[in-house]
Amino acid sequence: MNYTIKIARETQEFEGIFRLNYDTFVEEIPQHSENTERKLIDQFHDENEYVICKEDDEIIGMMAIRDIRPFSLDKKLGRIENHLQLSFSKPCEIRLLSVKPKFRNGRVFASITGALIRYCLYKGYDIAFISGTTRQTKLYKHLGFEPFAQLVGKDDALFQPMYLTKEMFYQKEHLRTLSMVNSFLPGPVRVEDQIQSIFLSQPDWHRSQEHKQTAESVFSKLKQLTNAKNVSVFTGTGTVANDAIAAHLASLGSNGLILINGEFGERLADHADRFGLQYDKLAVSWGSPFNIEEIKKLCRLNHYHWIWFVHCETSTGMINNFDAIQKVCEEFSIKMCIDAISSIGAVPINFEKAYMASGVSGKAIGSITGLSFVLFNELEKSVNNVPRYLDVKYYQECDGIPFTQNSYLFKALDLALDKLFEPNFFDKKVSVFSYVYDTLKAQGFSFVVEKELTSPCVMTIAFPKDINSMDIGLDLYLNGFQVHFRNRYLIKKNWIQIAFMSANESMVIIDGLLHTLQNLFKEKTKVAP
Repeated sequence: MNYTIKIARETQEFEGIFRLNYDTFVEEIPQHSENTERKLIDQFHDENEYVICKEDDEIIGMMAIRDIRPFSLDKKLGRIENHLQLSFSKPCEIRLLSVKPKFRNGRVFASITGALIRYCLYKGYDIAFISGTTRQTKLYKHLGFEPFAQLVGKDDALFQPMYLTKEMFYQKEHLRTLSMVNSFLPGPVRVEDQIQSIFLSQPDWHRSQEHKQTAESVFSKLKQLTNAKNVSVFTGTGTVANDAIAAHLASLGSNGLILINGEFGERLADHADRFGLQYDKLAVSWGSPFNIEEIKKLCRLNHYHWIWFVHCETSTGMINNFDAIQKVCEEFSIKMCIDAISSIGAVPINFEKAYMASGVSGKAIGSITGLSFVLFNELEKSVNNVPRYLDVKYYQECDGIPFTQNSYLFKALDLALDKLFEPNFFDKKVSVFSYVYDTLKAQGFSFVVEKELTSPCVMTIAFPKDINSMDIGLDLYLNGFQVHFRNRYLIKKNWIQIAFMSANESMVIIDGLLHTLQNLFKEKTKVAP
């Protein structure tokens, strides 16, 4: 489909909206009077958000949405609440549905409707109101809208007030299908049906033999995958695992070096500060590699006991030079600690010489978010007490099950890990990444990190100042592709990210993403000064 769905933002787009408004609501539906300019500017134009469908530069369909009271229906009926026995907190009104006659084959309408539903979910609306023309009552009811109150309008242009709540929407399978989104987020990732089905059974008692067997299988697979000797699995996100590493380092009373070249390196420093660690930091600009000779120089001068760094810096997609940093640690007898949250499952890993490394069940492993873990080899006895929940060695002493554990999450992780042992698993990820990177590079896109330094699971695109990354990200979402664009650091730097964390990404969907992104980019470059 060579259509582009987007939010109207440009002057020429608004001009097209005024003309389409006139064609529909003056000439086809005689709701307004004729004028010589053949334009119709809506009374709420300055408050409307327009979801439009374009073929090349031509606007072929649209809907308008606004959330500022009074709505047009308030003006026609009196306050809407007086006509409904419903409570709601964040309403919106949808108006001005219009599709050019030659495009009324269903595809354009379906595309706009799906985009509109996504936009409503994005904004958090809990009820939508429309004034549905009586000519299309059957269509609106198919979309789940229910009539209320009396007809409004005049004899040759009558409209039925109607509403659709978020709860009503979720009960309509065809609407959920219409508004489905393909996720290219770095987490949470799309989870396969087989893993989701685990949650339909009853949970296992964490002291049962069944759970013990599942947990032991998880421990075994994680150790086999990474070549670490031991693993402790926590309930919680990767932040918990990094807190556990910080807590253990604090218990040693030693000093270290933290390497920073992105958001998550900065977060390691925050973990260290909260646990009172003594450390230096080597910070370089985001997306830049570390100078290994500079690291060596610092190690000679300061006699560090540990180095802590992020392997895959998710904020940029950079894979930091694991092998080179490991050699530095060996040369100076320094303990190597790694945030491997976004790299386990993304690239082959060998932690046989690592001191401690953090990981998570979601991300590139492809399971449900909710478990994190610390992989380690030999840990010496702590000098100071470590908080019980964060004590990696205590988990080891309790055979990995010190407290109540969620059997669902363990079963899901156990199943997801199997995929990582399939032949050519990592090669397939590299192949998909290369295809997308090379395609976009040829179209003029710019990247924060060059191809050879980028994780095959996280691609960061940088836009020029005259193209707003938030606009691109939202428009992609309206088209059914959810990329990473709403984090504060991405907004600040005008970046978006495409992540390939999920297993077995469909090339049809990836091609759809590429086609849509290229169309939106061309749209922006046309109007850029």
